Amino acid sequence: MFTAARHVLGSLRARVVLWYLALLTISLIVAVVALRQFLIVGLDDAVAESLTQETDEMRLLTKGNDPRTGEPFGRDVERIFDTFLARNVPSTGEGLLFLVDGEPYDSSRVGAPIDLLEDRELVQAWAATRDPLDGEIQTQAGPVRWLAVPVTHNNQVLGTFIVARFYQLELTEINTAVRVMAATAGGVLVISSVVGWLTVGSVVAPIRRITRTARNISDTDLSERLEVTGTDEVAELTETFNGMLDRLEEAFVDQRRFLDDIGHELRTPLTIVRRRLELLAEDGPDRQQAVALCLDELDRMNRYVSELILLAKAEKPDFLHLAPVDLAELTQSMKSRALALAPDRTWQVDDVAKHVIEADPDRLNQAWINLVNNAVQHTGPGGLIAIGSSVVDDEARLWVRDDGPGVPEEEQQSIFERFGRGGDTQTRRAEGTGLGLAIVAAIGKAHGGRVSLDSRVGQGARFTLIVPVFPHEDGDGE
Repeated sequence: MFTAARHVLGSLRARVVLWYLALLTISLIVAVVALRQFLIVGLDDAVAESLTQETDEMRLLTKGNDPRTGEPFGRDVERIFDTFLARNVPSTGEGLLFLVDGEPYDSSRVGAPIDLLEDRELVQAWAATRDPLDGEIQTQAGPVRWLAVPVTHNNQVLGTFIVARFYQLELTEINTAVRVMAATAGGVLVISSVVGWLTVGSVVAPIRRITRTARNISDTDLSERLEVTGTDEVAELTETFNGMLDRLEEAFVDQRRFLDDIGHELRTPLTIVRRRLELLAEDGPDRQQAVALCLDELDRMNRYVSELILLAKAEKPDFLHLAPVDLAELTQSMKSRALALAPDRTWQVDDVAKHVIEADPDRLNQAWINLVNNAVQHTGPGGLIAIGSSVVDDEARLWVRDDGPGVPEEEQQSIFERFGRGGDTQTRRAEGTGLGLAIVAAIGKAHGGRVSLDSRVGQGARFTLIVPVFPHEDGDGE
């Protein structure tokens, strides 16, 4: 059970939801704290405003006239206090207090929950002040903000007017509102966790399907694919995964075919060598012939290995080493090599390109000589073989054509595969490896080009290696 719990908590789904909840929790806490602080600041401002308002009204009254006589109040501070108290009704939580000659004179009995004039120490502080004085105290009725203002006449203090504000009720309302918001935030967290878990689950579902598919894949079954839905990043990941499976399946198929082909091709020479070696044990007249045959078969296997290594390197980025290649010089050189290879054939040069291209000269030579060898193997003495080069539409073309039997249409694709041979090659190409044209195709592909074949049965064949004059950057192996 603990292992399963650790697996769930360590999953991508759980991590995303936990991070989401952590961020949401911090945001809600900040919001609740900020709201409470905002309300407290607003309450402080409201309390300060109410205190200032009452003291301003007292100042205006002291400068006015007694409504009973119509004369200025003068030094009659008791009359000022009585008139003020008669005219002003304190709001809830507000207390009005009056001192005359340092002693309590009167106070409101409406808004204040307790009488602050019973606090002798506080009364003495109020009576002693000669300037407006404010402060805050804690009482059994909660916190109280007060403002004491001396009432003077001719710079002589006649009494003290005090406004006190009991704001415990407002604090209680604020705390209640904050608790309600905190409870609401808790509910939001619970709902968000459920919704987030379900939402993230739907998002990572394709990833789980990819995981299950990867577990079901083996080297014998790579056919399973994922359904792509939508156009988001998950859909892109699914398409990428399916593409990877396509490449893996193709690679496994190529690998199995390669192993089958190489096993088939090497089995015969190995059998021949084994039998001949067994005959060597008998000191007979055919000993020298058997040794020569074994060496010939070993040479053929060595060519197999060399050409297979070359095909394997064709998939690597350092296969090509690009350099300027003069097509005219390459064509003349190929003509000389062809004449030395098969002097009993009729050789011809169709055309010579007067261009310099960027390519791998060694690989172009190798591919072209393979095409020449292929033509030699399909023609007899006196047969016509022509070579040529040209540049058309920013593509260099190197070709070899012959007047041999041609290639049937159904074989024109397979002959470029590894160990692919035409139907007539059982007698004409016994010395070949079946890799020559595959190497030509690999070299063309590495340059960003291709190999084309134009042939009809009984009318010869024309093989053309096509490479771009300006190769793509990924074609440069340097």
